[in-house]
Amino acid sequence: MAETTVPTNPQANPAALGLICFGLTTVMLSLVNAGLVPSGGLAVVLPLAFIYGGLMQIIAGVLEAKAGNTFGMTAFVSYGAFWVWFALLLWLGGMKSLDLSGVGNGVDVALILWGFFTLYMWIATFKLPKALWWIFLTLWITYFLLGVGGLAGSKAISLAGGWLGIICGVIAMYTSFAIVANSTFKRTVLSIGSRD
Repeated sequence: MAETTVPTNPQANPAALGLICFGLTTVMLSLVNAGLVPSGGLAVVLPLAFIYGGLMQIIAGVLEAKAGNTFGMTAFVSYGAFWVWFALLLWLGGMKSLDLSGVGNGVDVALILWGFFTLYMWIATFKLPKALWWIFLTLWITYFLLGVGGLAGSKAISLAGGWLGIICGVIAMYTSFAIVANSTFKRTVLSIGSRD
């Protein structure tokens, strides 16, 4: 009896989804942090952070886990959870369900801790495409600028964090676009700086 093989469909790359969720949400918040959108713009960021930056990015992370990508799983689930945390902080704090009056510099310290996490993730990107190296480089510096700016009470440092966050988000959006375009056209249309 002849052996039959069942053709398998190639799996989609969940990084395209995770990166656009991260990038778009990061750009929107960073526009507020950079002073280009008024602080009332946080009302737009809040649902975006819950659904797109949060939930959808976590789904991308779960799909990365299924594909066996430890880095992608850790990144997308973690940063998705960051966006859910941020959205809950704004939402519950705004409704006075969560008393933020005594947190002091707690949010700034949390941002610095996220900076340390992102720094170790950045080190792992030295073996990954250069676009990821740039995303994580700009992201860990963004976290530190925002955290230190808050701790020091320096608007200039916080604004710098906002501007760098815009750059980080745009690089993530470009990388998602490149993955989608390259997959659709079945060739390299846009480079992500492979380290082959």
